[in-house]
Amino acid sequence: MASKEEISAFIAREFPQTRIVVEAVGDQRATISQVIDHADLRPGGTVSGPTLMAVADVALYVAVLGVIGIVPLTVTTSLTINFLRKPEAGRRIIGECQLMKVGKTLAIGEVSLYSEGIPDAVAHVVGTYAIPPQHLR
Repeated sequence: MASKEEISAFIAREFPQTRIVVEAVGDQRATISQVIDHADLRPGGTVSGPTLMAVADVALYVAVLGVIGIVPLTVTTSLTINFLRKPEAGRRIIGECQLMKVGKTLAIGEVSLYSEGIPDAVAHVVGTYAIPPQHLR
């Protein structure tokens, strides 16, 4: 298992382009957030789909690393997103992940995305991560 601090340091070192903040990790869960700025918006003033997908993908990654430890070559194999409502442009996006299954080679989880302070989800995501064989860790 990896701690919030270990995962945060790994993400900052290996993915310096990200603006994700790891809020919580544990019990096959993770909560992350990202501040939204002008670069994350699409015409019409809504948060872009690629931004929402990135937040969900990182939430899954963080939750998986929280269970298996820092295994950099753990990678996304599928990601399905359902956009539910327009995210608020001036609010952080919060990603709450719950892993459904963690096996030897695959981890499956779901992520609910929220505009900070609003109780209704803006998107629902289901994803799968491939965990490399032991000798690659």
